[in-house]
Amino acid sequence: MTEVPAGPSDLICSSKGCTAPAVHQVLWNNPRIHTPDRRKTWLACEEHESTLREFLSKRDFYRSTEPIGA
Repeated sequence: MTEVPAGPSDLICSSKGCTAPAVHQVLWNNPRIHTPDRRKTWLACEEHESTLREFLSKRDFYRSTEPIGA
């Protein structure tokens, strides 16, 4: 069973192997399987936001990046 983070200070970057605190939410969806208004979220630290955004953009999945708590 996966432990759910207790709060914003426990949110960790989604980039593989990264344990840095997340400061961004990278919002995306796969238009082939999600409705246009649905948003999936990856968390990102300052260092990995651009990497995650580029990965999603290449697949036309990227929608926006917002600060945590927005």
